[in-house]
Order: sequence, then structure tokens, then C-alpha cells
Amino acid sequence: MSVPPRAEPTGAAELDAFVRTVKPHVRSALALARWITRKPQEAEDVVQEAYARAFTYFGSFRGGDGKRWFLSIVRNAAYAWLRARRAEELVEPNEDDMVSPERSPEAQLIREVDAARLNAEIARLPLAFREVLVLRELEELSYKEIAEVVDAPIGTVMSRLSRARQMLQRALLATEAR
Repeated sequence: MSVPPRAEPTGAAELDAFVRTVKPHVRSALALARWITRKPQEAEDVVQEAYARAFTYFGSFRGGDGKRWFLSIVRNAAYAWLRARRAEELVEPNEDDMVSPERSPEAQLIREVDAARLNAEIARLPLAFREVLVLRELEELSYKEIAEVVDAPIGTVMSRLSRARQMLQRALLATEAR
């Protein structure tokens, strides 16, 4: 049985509080959604859906860390998207979309190749490991914060993170040896 949503923000003060709580974390939300869905366009759709859910359920937000709260909603929306498409392992990573542009010419090429290789290997990690790695290393959340976002015990988060790092290291060493 689902709990009906509390009223959406109605007054200007409530709407302002919602925007102040969620807007600073949209970039992090897009990054997390992109790593989960592996598709930038779908990640934008997921974040838009999460934003709508956050707006609908803002009345139940009890303060605290808005980033953790919003990223939990984004994660849940991304998993719902995956379930709806049954595409968790069928989605192919798009390495070109994962490389962020750099500035210096010769060094740029080296950084782009390294970044593409790293992003490709992260994208190949199983979802449970990929998401904790992204939340820790890219979003810089604490173990406790990650545990809240993924709704898992801290020990599980630490174990997944350790295994994700090991898998990533092995994969990078294997591609280096080729």
C-alpha cells in the first residue's frame, strides 16, 4: 500500500524552500542518473521524473541533507526506469558522452583517452558496484550518506565499494596489458 503524497509546495515560501533544497543538486542527480542508466538522454528524463516526485513529496521532507534526500529519489526513479525497460545489462555505454572536454591540446588527447578508458570501465561495472563508486568518488558522499541513498547497511556499502575498486583496478590493468 503506497502512502498518498502530502501536499505539494503551495505558498511562495514553500516553493522557494523546495527550489533551495533541490536545485543545487541537479548536477549531481544528472551524474548519478547517467551512471545508472548509461544514457545521457534517459538520465535527463530520470532526473526530470525525480524532480517531479521530489516536488510532489516535498511536504514529507523533514529537513536535513537535501542532497541525500534528492539523490535517493533520483536513484529510485532510475531503478524504476531500468525495471520498466528491463535494460539494466543491455544498455551499451557511450564512451564519447562520458568524456569531459579539457583545455590543453597535447595533454587534452591523453586525458581524453584516459578518461574514456576509465569511464568505459566504470560503465562496465555491475550496477550495485557502479552506483556506490560514483556516489563515493564522484559525488564525494560519506559511507553513511551512501548507505542512506542506496538503502543498505554501511557494511554493505563498504564491501561494494571495495569490490568495485578492485574490479576497476583489474579491468584497467587488463586494458593496459593489451
